[in-house]
Amino acid sequence: MGSLKIGVALWSLGPTPDEAALRTRLETAASIGVKGVQPWCVDGGPEHPCVLDPDRCVGEQRKALRRVVESYGLAISGFCAQLGSAKGLGGLHDREGLRARIDKTKKALELASDMGGPVVTTHPGRIPEDQADPAYQTLLESVGEVGRHAERVGACFAIETGQEPAEVLRAFLERLGLGHVRVNYDPANMLRHGVVPGVKVLGKWIVHTHAKDRHPETRKPTVGQGAVPWDEYIATLKSIGYNGWYAIEDESGSASVVESIRSGKEFLERY
Repeated sequence: MGSLKIGVALWSLGPTPDEAALRTRLETAASIGVKGVQPWCVDGGPEHPCVLDPDRCVGEQRKALRRVVESYGLAISGFCAQLGSAKGLGGLHDREGLRARIDKTKKALELASDMGGPVVTTHPGRIPEDQADPAYQTLLESVGEVGRHAERVGACFAIETGQEPAEVLRAFLERLGLGHVRVNYDPANMLRHGVVPGVKVLGKWIVHTHAKDRHPETRKPTVGQGAVPWDEYIATLKSIGYNGWYAIEDESGSASVVESIRSGKEFLERY
Protein backbone atom coordinates (compact mmCIF):
# COMPACT_ATOMS: atom_id res chain seq x y z
CA MET A 1 0.00 0.00 0.00
CA GLY A 2 1.25 3.45 -0.89
CA SER A 3 1.57 6.69 1.02
CA LEU A 4 -1.09 8.91 -0.56
CA LYS A 5 -3.92 10.45 1.46
CA ILE A 6 -6.89 9.20 -0.56
CA GLY A 7 -10.35 10.66 -0.13
CA VAL A 8 -13.47 11.12 -2.20
CA ALA A 9 -15.38 14.13 -3.45
CA LEU A 10 -18.55 13.20 -1.59
CA TRP A 11 -20.94 14.61 -4.21
CA SER A 12 -19.69 11.87 -6.55
CA LEU A 13 -21.84 9.51 -4.47
CA GLY A 14 -24.95 11.67 -4.69
CA PRO A 15 -26.54 14.77 -3.15
CA THR A 16 -26.72 15.50 0.56
CA PRO A 17 -29.98 17.41 1.11
CA ASP A 18 -30.32 16.29 4.72
CA GLU A 19 -28.46 14.49 7.49
CA ALA A 20 -29.85 11.09 6.52
CA ALA A 21 -28.49 11.45 2.98
CA LEU A 22 -25.17 12.69 4.35
CA ARG A 23 -24.90 9.61 6.55
CA THR A 24 -25.67 7.37 3.58
CA ARG A 25 -22.89 8.96 1.50
CA LEU A 26 -20.44 8.75 4.40
CA GLU A 27 -21.27 5.09 4.98
CA THR A 28 -20.58 4.36 1.31
CA ALA A 29 -17.32 6.30 1.40
CA ALA A 30 -16.18 4.37 4.47
CA SER A 31 -17.10 1.07 2.82
CA ILE A 32 -14.94 1.96 -0.18
CA GLY A 33 -12.02 2.40 2.19
CA VAL A 34 -11.03 6.02 1.65
CA LYS A 35 -9.72 8.00 4.60
CA GLY A 36 -11.33 11.35 3.93
CA VAL A 37 -14.19 13.16 2.23
CA GLN A 38 -14.68 16.51 0.57
CA PRO A 39 -18.35 17.44 0.98
CA TRP A 40 -20.35 19.90 -1.11
CA CYS A 41 -21.45 22.84 1.05
CA VAL A 42 -23.77 25.15 -0.89
CA ASP A 43 -27.33 24.83 -2.13
CA GLY A 44 -27.81 24.19 -5.81
CA GLY A 45 -30.94 26.32 -5.87
CA PRO A 46 -34.32 26.05 -4.08
CA GLU A 47 -34.94 22.54 -5.39
CA HIS A 48 -31.46 21.25 -4.55
CA PRO A 49 -30.70 22.03 -0.88
CA CYS A 50 -27.49 20.96 0.81
CA VAL A 51 -27.46 20.11 4.50
CA LEU A 52 -24.05 21.78 4.84
CA ASP A 53 -24.98 25.10 3.24
CA PRO A 54 -23.52 27.66 5.69
CA ASP A 55 -26.85 29.50 5.94
CA ARG A 56 -28.50 26.25 7.06
CA CYS A 57 -25.72 24.50 8.96
CA VAL A 58 -25.02 26.94 11.79
CA GLY A 59 -23.82 27.02 15.37
CA GLU A 60 -23.77 23.72 17.23
CA GLN A 61 -24.98 21.85 14.14
CA ARG A 62 -21.53 22.30 12.61
CA LYS A 63 -19.91 20.54 15.55
CA ALA A 64 -22.57 17.83 15.48
CA LEU A 65 -22.12 17.10 11.77
CA ARG A 66 -18.35 17.12 12.15
CA ARG A 67 -18.78 14.38 14.76
CA VAL A 68 -21.02 12.50 12.34
CA VAL A 69 -18.24 12.51 9.72
CA GLU A 70 -15.66 11.41 12.27
CA SER A 71 -17.95 8.61 13.50
CA TYR A 72 -17.37 6.88 10.16
CA GLY A 73 -13.61 7.07 10.64
CA LEU A 74 -13.31 9.80 8.03
CA ALA A 75 -11.49 13.12 7.96
CA ILE A 76 -12.66 16.20 6.06
CA SER A 77 -10.16 17.17 3.37
CA GLY A 78 -12.02 20.37 2.54
CA PHE A 79 -15.31 21.54 1.07
CA CYS A 80 -16.61 22.56 -2.35
CA ALA A 81 -18.61 25.79 -2.62
CA GLN A 82 -19.24 25.91 -6.36
CA LEU A 83 -21.51 28.79 -7.33
CA GLY A 84 -22.47 30.23 -10.69
CA SER A 85 -24.19 33.07 -12.48
CA ALA A 86 -25.70 33.87 -15.85
CA LYS A 87 -22.14 34.35 -17.11
CA GLY A 88 -21.12 30.84 -16.19
CA LEU A 89 -19.42 28.71 -13.58
CA GLY A 90 -18.24 30.53 -10.48
CA GLY A 91 -19.78 33.94 -10.91
CA LEU A 92 -17.04 35.82 -9.07
CA HIS A 93 -16.26 37.47 -12.41
CA ASP A 94 -19.83 38.72 -12.89
CA ARG A 95 -20.86 41.95 -11.17
CA GLU A 96 -24.56 41.10 -11.41
CA GLY A 97 -25.47 39.56 -8.05
CA LEU A 98 -21.80 39.46 -7.04
CA ARG A 99 -22.26 40.54 -3.42
CA ALA A 100 -24.42 37.51 -2.61
CA ARG A 101 -21.87 35.11 -4.10
CA ILE A 102 -18.96 36.71 -2.26
CA ASP A 103 -20.86 36.59 1.02
CA LYS A 104 -21.88 32.94 0.50
CA THR A 105 -18.26 31.99 -0.25
CA LYS A 106 -17.05 33.78 2.88
CA LYS A 107 -19.64 31.90 4.95
CA ALA A 108 -18.45 28.63 3.39
CA LEU A 109 -14.92 29.44 4.56
CA GLU A 110 -16.21 29.99 8.08
CA LEU A 111 -18.04 26.66 7.99
CA ALA A 112 -14.93 24.89 6.68
CA SER A 113 -12.84 26.31 9.49
CA ASP A 114 -15.44 25.43 12.12
CA MET A 115 -15.71 21.85 10.85
CA GLY A 116 -11.98 21.18 10.71
CA GLY A 117 -11.55 21.01 6.93
CA PRO A 118 -10.33 24.55 6.27
CA VAL A 119 -10.07 24.42 2.47
CA VAL A 120 -12.85 25.59 0.15
CA THR A 121 -12.45 24.76 -3.53
CA THR A 122 -14.27 26.30 -6.47
CA HIS A 123 -14.03 27.54 -10.02
CA PRO A 124 -14.45 31.30 -9.41
CA GLY A 125 -14.92 32.05 -13.11
CA ARG A 126 -12.54 31.92 -16.05
CA ILE A 127 -9.56 34.23 -15.55
CA PRO A 128 -8.95 36.21 -18.76
CA GLU A 129 -5.46 36.20 -20.21
CA ASP A 130 -5.86 39.93 -20.89
CA GLN A 131 -5.43 41.69 -17.55
CA ALA A 132 -7.20 44.75 -18.98
CA ASP A 133 -10.40 42.73 -19.36
CA PRO A 134 -13.07 44.07 -16.96
CA ALA A 135 -13.70 40.52 -15.71
CA TYR A 136 -10.07 40.35 -14.57
CA GLN A 137 -10.51 43.38 -12.32
CA THR A 138 -13.75 41.98 -10.97
CA LEU A 139 -12.00 38.72 -10.08
CA LEU A 140 -9.13 40.56 -8.41
CA GLU A 141 -11.61 42.42 -6.24
CA SER A 142 -13.91 39.50 -5.41
CA VAL A 143 -11.26 36.83 -4.90
CA GLY A 144 -9.19 39.35 -2.99
CA GLU A 145 -12.03 39.99 -0.56
CA VAL A 146 -12.65 36.27 -0.19
CA GLY A 147 -8.93 35.56 0.31
CA ARG A 148 -8.56 38.18 3.02
CA HIS A 149 -11.55 36.67 4.82
CA ALA A 150 -9.98 33.21 4.49
CA GLU A 151 -6.94 34.50 6.34
CA ARG A 152 -9.11 35.97 9.10
CA VAL A 153 -10.91 32.67 9.72
CA GLY A 154 -7.88 30.38 9.29
CA ALA A 155 -8.88 28.78 6.00
CA CYS A 156 -7.76 28.62 2.37
CA PHE A 157 -9.72 29.53 -0.74
CA ALA A 158 -8.51 27.13 -3.43
CA ILE A 159 -9.10 27.95 -7.09
CA GLU A 160 -9.72 24.80 -9.10
CA THR A 161 -7.62 24.38 -12.21
CA GLY A 162 -8.85 23.95 -15.74
CA GLN A 163 -10.69 27.07 -16.86
CA GLU A 164 -7.48 28.73 -17.95
CA PRO A 165 -3.84 27.72 -18.59
CA ALA A 166 -1.62 27.33 -15.53
CA GLU A 167 0.47 30.36 -16.51
CA VAL A 168 -2.62 32.60 -16.51
CA LEU A 169 -3.69 31.33 -13.08
CA ARG A 170 -0.18 31.79 -11.71
CA ALA A 171 0.01 35.38 -12.97
CA PHE A 172 -3.33 36.07 -11.29
CA LEU A 173 -2.15 34.57 -7.99
CA GLU A 174 1.08 36.53 -8.13
CA ARG A 175 -0.77 39.77 -8.79
CA LEU A 176 -3.24 39.00 -6.01
CA GLY A 177 -0.43 38.29 -3.55
CA LEU A 178 -2.54 36.62 -0.87
CA GLY A 179 -1.23 33.61 1.02
CA HIS A 180 -4.67 32.16 1.71
CA VAL A 181 -5.68 31.96 -1.95
CA ARG A 182 -4.30 28.70 -3.23
CA VAL A 183 -4.96 25.99 -5.85
CA ASN A 184 -7.02 22.82 -6.02
CA TYR A 185 -5.31 20.84 -8.78
CA ASP A 186 -7.50 18.68 -11.01
CA PRO A 187 -5.40 16.69 -13.51
CA ALA A 188 -8.30 15.73 -15.79
CA ASN A 189 -9.25 19.38 -16.12
CA MET A 190 -5.66 20.12 -17.10
CA LEU A 191 -5.33 17.56 -19.88
CA ARG A 192 -5.86 20.23 -22.54
CA HIS A 193 -3.31 22.55 -20.93
CA GLY A 194 -0.66 20.05 -19.80
CA VAL A 195 -0.99 18.07 -16.58
CA VAL A 196 2.63 17.81 -15.45
CA PRO A 197 3.79 21.23 -16.71
CA GLY A 198 0.87 22.76 -14.82
CA VAL A 199 2.07 21.24 -11.54
CA LYS A 200 5.50 22.74 -12.12
CA VAL A 201 4.00 26.16 -12.80
CA LEU A 202 1.59 26.16 -9.84
CA GLY A 203 3.51 23.97 -7.40
CA LYS A 204 3.83 26.20 -4.36
CA TRP A 205 0.15 27.16 -4.45
CA ILE A 206 -1.28 23.60 -4.56
CA VAL A 207 -3.08 22.84 -1.29
CA HIS A 208 -5.58 20.16 -2.36
CA THR A 209 -6.12 17.93 -5.38
CA HIS A 210 -8.91 16.08 -7.11
CA ALA A 211 -8.05 12.63 -8.40
CA LYS A 212 -9.93 12.48 -11.66
CA ASP A 213 -9.24 10.97 -15.06
CA ARG A 214 -10.79 11.14 -18.50
CA HIS A 215 -10.72 8.45 -21.14
CA PRO A 216 -10.22 10.12 -24.54
CA GLU A 217 -12.92 8.01 -26.23
CA THR A 218 -15.46 7.01 -23.57
CA ARG A 219 -14.95 10.13 -21.37
CA LYS A 220 -15.08 7.75 -18.40
CA PRO A 221 -13.54 9.39 -15.32
CA THR A 222 -12.22 6.29 -13.52
CA VAL A 223 -8.79 7.06 -12.09
CA GLY A 224 -6.07 5.07 -13.84
CA GLN A 225 -8.13 4.30 -16.93
CA GLY A 226 -7.82 7.57 -18.83
CA ALA A 227 -5.28 9.95 -20.28
CA VAL A 228 -3.79 11.41 -17.09
CA PRO A 229 -0.08 10.43 -16.85
CA TRP A 230 -0.32 9.30 -13.25
CA ASP A 231 3.26 8.09 -12.73
CA GLU A 232 4.79 11.37 -13.81
CA TYR A 233 2.01 13.47 -12.28
CA ILE A 234 2.29 11.99 -8.78
CA ALA A 235 6.09 11.95 -8.94
CA THR A 236 6.02 15.65 -9.79
CA LEU A 237 3.63 16.44 -6.95
CA LYS A 238 5.89 14.56 -4.54
CA SER A 239 8.95 16.38 -5.91
CA ILE A 240 7.46 19.77 -5.01
CA GLY A 241 6.67 18.55 -1.49
CA TYR A 242 2.93 18.03 -1.86
CA ASN A 243 1.63 15.60 0.77
CA GLY A 244 -2.04 16.56 0.86
CA TRP A 245 -5.26 14.91 -0.23
CA TYR A 246 -6.18 13.17 -3.46
CA ALA A 247 -9.98 13.40 -3.46
CA ILE A 248 -11.36 11.01 -6.07
CA GLU A 249 -14.02 12.72 -8.18
CA ASP A 250 -16.41 10.84 -10.43
CA GLU A 251 -19.33 12.92 -11.63
CA SER A 252 -20.54 10.36 -14.14
CA GLY A 253 -23.67 9.62 -12.11
CA SER A 254 -23.52 6.07 -13.42
CA ALA A 255 -24.80 3.01 -11.59
CA SER A 256 -21.20 1.82 -11.36
CA VAL A 257 -19.87 4.95 -9.67
CA VAL A 258 -19.01 3.12 -6.43
CA GLU A 259 -16.97 0.51 -8.26
CA SER A 260 -15.34 3.26 -10.32
CA ILE A 261 -14.24 5.05 -7.15
CA ARG A 262 -13.11 1.80 -5.54
CA SER A 263 -11.05 0.99 -8.62
CA GLY A 264 -9.50 4.46 -8.52
CA LYS A 265 -8.65 4.07 -4.85
CA GLU A 266 -6.94 0.74 -5.46
CA PHE A 267 -5.00 2.27 -8.34
CA LEU A 268 -3.79 5.21 -6.22
CA GLU A 269 -2.72 2.88 -3.41
CA ARG A 270 0.12 1.73 -5.67
CA TYR A 271 1.82 5.06 -5.02
